[in-house]
Amino acid sequence: MKKRILYGNANYEEIISKNGYFVDKTHYIEKLEMVENPVFLRPRRFGKSLWCRILECYYNIRQKDDFDRLFGDTYIGKNPTPLRNSFFVLPLDFSVVDPTGNISKIEQSFDLNFNSRLKAVLGRLQSWFKGGIEVQMDKNASSNLKRLLDFVWEKDLPKLYIIIDEYDNFANQLIIARDDKLYRELTADDGFLKTFFKTLKEGRKTGAITNVFITGVLPITMDELASGFNIARFITLNPQFENMLGFTQNEVDTLLDSIYSDYEFDPSTRHEVDAIIKNHYNGYHFVNPKGEAVYNSTILTNFLVEFCENREIPKHLTDLNLRTDFSWIRRLTGSNPHTTEEFVNQLTTENIIRYDDRFLVTKFDMHQFFDKDFFPVSFFYLGMLTRHDDFYLKLPNLNMRQIFVEYFNELHRIDVSTKYAEMMQGFIDTLNIHQLFEDYWNLYVSQLPEAIFQKMNENFYRTTFFELCSRYLSSWFTFNVERSYPQGRSDLEFVGKYHERFAGVRIVIEFKYFSNSELKKMKTTVKKFSLREEDTIQIAGYVEGLKNEYSGEQYANNTSQYKHCNLKISQYVIYCFGNKGFRVFEVK
Repeated sequence: MKKRILYGNANYEEIISKNGYFVDKTHYIEKLEMVENPVFLRPRRFGKSLWCRILECYYNIRQKDDFDRLFGDTYIGKNPTPLRNSFFVLPLDFSVVDPTGNISKIEQSFDLNFNSRLKAVLGRLQSWFKGGIEVQMDKNASSNLKRLLDFVWEKDLPKLYIIIDEYDNFANQLIIARDDKLYRELTADDGFLKTFFKTLKEGRKTGAITNVFITGVLPITMDELASGFNIARFITLNPQFENMLGFTQNEVDTLLDSIYSDYEFDPSTRHEVDAIIKNHYNGYHFVNPKGEAVYNSTILTNFLVEFCENREIPKHLTDLNLRTDFSWIRRLTGSNPHTTEEFVNQLTTENIIRYDDRFLVTKFDMHQFFDKDFFPVSFFYLGMLTRHDDFYLKLPNLNMRQIFVEYFNELHRIDVSTKYAEMMQGFIDTLNIHQLFEDYWNLYVSQLPEAIFQKMNENFYRTTFFELCSRYLSSWFTFNVERSYPQGRSDLEFVGKYHERFAGVRIVIEFKYFSNSELKKMKTTVKKFSLREEDTIQIAGYVEGLKNEYSGEQYANNTSQYKHCNLKISQYVIYCFGNKGFRVFEVK
């Protein structure tokens, strides 16, 4: 039976029963067993909830008879640890806690959700508890947890393995809403949340709890709770666990090999698909900027679902759920318009921003989260920035570049919606890059505030031109930005989709920028400026690399490969001169 791609499914048992594709990360279970009370933070949509469910199935004593069915084909199934199926597992999900209302309402929601989950778990464990303990729904969560731990210890029952997914979800809603008073009440020394974590700590001390595994997004709330649970060990930035969530390139290659075989895709399309997903979903470095990047697994899965259902590259390459990050940006930066513009302008023009590495590992509180000096670190934990090197963070991929350009346009009130249809239709009819860029300059660049030109560079023109074109031309083209070749990195490429009218079309563009003062020193004008030989040599190197990709050994063993690759390559150098104008040269 053909395997299924299950988008957003965090139920491991269901993935197995529905014959879903599964990227095996279970070798990390061995490593996790060496860590006491691990806290692992990753951005949203990186597979944290699925990983929690995998741990639940692995350690749950009640699922001992299901071990071979659930794990037989995995690494840990072939190499089980002695602790498999040894514990009572109590899985908790704090994202279901309602953060609205006053502190009493939040506590009621917390207690209700915890008590309901505990009651359900105990209901499935009656062969061990035999009615010896019942959840008192009118009592708070800490009280019921304490009674359970005492009972387990007194009766010498199997220990508890506690999993807390999204520990900070409801607290983050208060942080982003800047509800300082309510957040302080939530994390107070005598508050219900710290009392709950103190109870967990006590359970670890008595041995009633064998371990506590915690996931979340931000370190702020755990820092605030440190006095209540100071036994936690943060493994977020531990090199051993950098790739525990998210997909490595090798894992993606193996997954696509299976999909192409199962769904009988033409192998000649693989090269194009590989480039698209790498540009849009890869690029995350959480620990080592020189190490292997990982893909955002959930957003990649969204692409693969549409790709397999429709058997073509989706028009829109950004998961709509990623758009919620846009609202996070607004709320995080919205209190200071000047600071927000400065931050967004920097990332739009440079794609990198300075950060202090110490801020990633030292404690910071709610107020610092909104401080402009902490913006890079806050956005790192939210998954919008990633490590570039030891001094700079950067936008990880084209998805995030597009989101920040959209915000740039919003901040500067630049219209990108109402007057571009004729411009884009003209390009589809003619593939005239000169006219397309002239229209971009007249319709888009003309709206930019004067102050922007003081920080202008080729990255800005490349990124905003790409974002505008991708809005309107994605039915026919995908785009490469800064694609690597042996000769260097190309600035921008239009790639005709293999299943559309421009299949085989490749438009390679090299951008060059000169400020107004630099143009003046050249003692020439925009109109008289001519194509430079070194730029033609540079772009010719990229084109040569592109040709080699489609004629190299990777295609030699397949006579049909690359049948879609009747390459029609055109190459252009675009010079931008401050706010004075531009020149477009086609390189023959």
